[in-house]
Order: sequence, then structure tokens, then C-alpha cells
Amino acid sequence: MADPAVLLLTRDLRVHDNPALVEAARGGRAVAPLFVVDPAITVSEPRRRFLAESLADLQTSLRRLGADLVMRVGDPVVEAVRLAGQLDARTILCAEDVSRYARNRQRRLARACERERIDLWWGPGPTVVPAGEALPAGGGDHYKIFTPYHRAWSGRRWRAVAERPEVLRLPSGLDGDDPLRFFDDPSGRPAAVAAGGESEGRRRVRRWRGHAAGYGDGHDDMAGDRTSRLSPYLHFGCVSAREVVAEFAGNEAFVRQMCWRDFYHQLLAAFPDLATRVYRATAADDWADDPQALDAWRQGRTGVPIVDAGMRQLAAEGWMHNRARLITAGFLVKKLGLDWRAGLAWFGERLLDADVANNAGNWQWVAGTGTDARPHRGFNPIRQARRYDPDGDFVRQHVPELAHIEGPAVHEPWLLPRRPSGYRISPVDGGSAVEDVFEGR
Repeated sequence: MADPAVLLLTRDLRVHDNPALVEAARGGRAVAPLFVVDPAITVSEPRRRFLAESLADLQTSLRRLGADLVMRVGDPVVEAVRLAGQLDARTILCAEDVSRYARNRQRRLARACERERIDLWWGPGPTVVPAGEALPAGGGDHYKIFTPYHRAWSGRRWRAVAERPEVLRLPSGLDGDDPLRFFDDPSGRPAAVAAGGESEGRRRVRRWRGHAAGYGDGHDDMAGDRTSRLSPYLHFGCVSAREVVAEFAGNEAFVRQMCWRDFYHQLLAAFPDLATRVYRATAADDWADDPQALDAWRQGRTGVPIVDAGMRQLAAEGWMHNRARLITAGFLVKKLGLDWRAGLAWFGERLLDADVANNAGNWQWVAGTGTDARPHRGFNPIRQARRYDPDGDFVRQHVPELAHIEGPAVHEPWLLPRRPSGYRISPVDGGSAVEDVFEGR
């Protein structure tokens, strides 16, 4: 019988389409699925709860297959090598990733395995196409523009979806651990916040099959909420990006959005400072310093209803409609003139799905410092509200102070004969933000 293997889990918290898990168990080899809670990573309350639920769900799935989940606290490299030594395992398996933290972890793991004479097997990461596979034909380490990347990405021969192992075996003498005891009180999830885990993620995939056909025409309908809401599950690897694309291969509009996700991952792989430095220097990279305005934006109290609705959805759900993300981000950087990094940090703290690549890539795109060929593009929130929330239902849902205002008038309460009580009209910088909104209307 082959020596046991250690599977170091990171952003692949699933048993379906997990190539590293399949390889670890090949030939009936015993496998120790290991997740290490790294104190060096600060995890906000919403994501900590989602992660805890995802690990608990993964443990249930592993137990059904005959294995269990092993938990440790510390440096993932140290703990993986230590567990391998305890089990006399000669192989460690881990999925690749592209953030600066992940790549540093990968380099250290490679050095440690070489030192300890342990075989190291890298599995595919959280994207459909690995970051280094779709490269410009004319040279270069990444695509800077989405459209040519999309062509190259679509022309790739993608890996096959891996079958879930039928049976797993835990190394003898090793016991699993309760994931919930490694987190500070992850209970008490608000009803509006999505539950974590592969089981819930796969349920959402199944439910969305009946709605996906209308995605192309309806994904910008803010009140209709006709998106998949799979992004948190993709972020933690509770569902596989490759399997999701296979499931909805005929839905061109949705698959294109999955390509955007891969695009930003290959961008981050080539430009590790994407979350801290401008990708492309433009005149837009000159920001104001206004803590009061930033705080009003965070709280959803800017006085512009569509902006406040998006920010309050974020606070309540740990998620925000993509169109609302564009509107709220555009308002922060283009109307208030505040640094995109402040917005990125807030989204990174509150969003369940905030991975570095997508969060930073999208914020730089909106700020005009990223990959957008039109760096001075603006997002007029009133115009956006009229187009994507024409009846005002999204605003009424998330801004209860305005729930009594019927129709599209809810988007411009400052035009009403009587201003609504309990809702301040643009409290930031003396009300000039509202005046700015009307420019070019």
C-alpha cells in the first residue's frame, strides 16, 4: 500500500471536481485533508462565519466518503510538513493560487518539501484556465485588455471535470477535528447572509438552472436579482469554476463573466501589487482625503438613494449586486474623489466573495487606473438608477426611510415637495455631492 498523502486545502473546500483530492486518493492511498487557520490572515466576521460553515460542510462530505477533516492553527507550510512527518507521508498536494500571499506560501512549501525530501504535487487553482496558460501570442506575461484575453481563453482546451472519489481513507491513528471550535463564535448568521459550504453552493447551481437562460438580458436588473449569487462559493472553492462553466457552457453572457474572473487572476499573477499600486498611471490617481465622506459612504448615508441602497445591501448580506458595485464604487472615486484603495479595503472587509484579484481589478477599472481603455469613464448614479432600477424597487427594499415613495421618484427625493423625514439628503460635504450628480445628466 502506498504511503499516505497530505492534502493542504486552501480555496478548494469541496469534494466535487477537486483534482488534488482525486490525485491524493489515487490507488486507494490514505489521505489526510488538512486545513490550517493562519493567524497571519485577517478574516472579517462575515467571511469567518462563511468559512467556518464551509469547513463544517466539507467535513460532513469527507466523512461520508470515509475520511475526515484535520484542522490546525499556525503557518500552513509548517503544519503541512509537520503532519507529513507524523504520518510518514511522502507526498503533499495543494492547489495553486495567484495572490502575493499564496505565491509566497507556495514558494516556501516547495523549499520545505525539497528540504524534507517530500514530493509536492500542484493542483489547478480557483480559475477555469490557469493564470499562466493563456498568454499573448506576440509575447508578454499577461493580457492587459479583456477582449483579446477572452478570445484566447475561449480557444483553450480546458481540463476535464474531475469525478468525485467514491471512497476515501484516513491514515490510521489520525482523527478529524471540529472546524467550528477553531473560530470565535461563528454562529448566529443573519437570515439575509448566505450559508457557506459546498452543499449550499451546489444547491444554488441547481436552482439557478431554471433562471440562467435570462441572464444576458436580466443580470443588470437590480430589483429582479437575476444573478447566480455563486461568487462567494467560487471564492472559497465550495464550487469549482471549471464545473460551473461546464454546467452553463451554452450561456455565453454568463461564461463571459466567468472569463472576467480569470482575466483578473492572470492580471494579479503578473502584477502582484494590484491591490496597493495603480496598474496604469493616469491623471485620475489624485485623491481627496475626507474621512466624513468616506464614513457616510460606508454606512450607506450619502444622501443618494441608489448608492445608499447598494451599501446597505452589502452591510446586511455580505454581498452586493454587480451593478450596485459599479455605482457605489464610481460614486466614491468619481463623485467624492476618494482613493479607490479605501473602497477596496471596505469591500474586502464586508464582502463574502472579496478575493484580491477581482476586488482590486474591478476597483482599479472603475477608478481609471486599471485595464479600462476609457480611464475617465463616469457612473452617473441617477442615470444608472433610472436605467437599472426604473421603478425604484431596489432602493425601497434597502432604504426603509424611502419605502413610502412610489415609483422612480424615490431616486431623487430632493425634488419632492416635501422631503422625506429620517433621510438626510446628501449629508457629505454640505450637499455639494448631490449637485455634482446632476452634471451631464
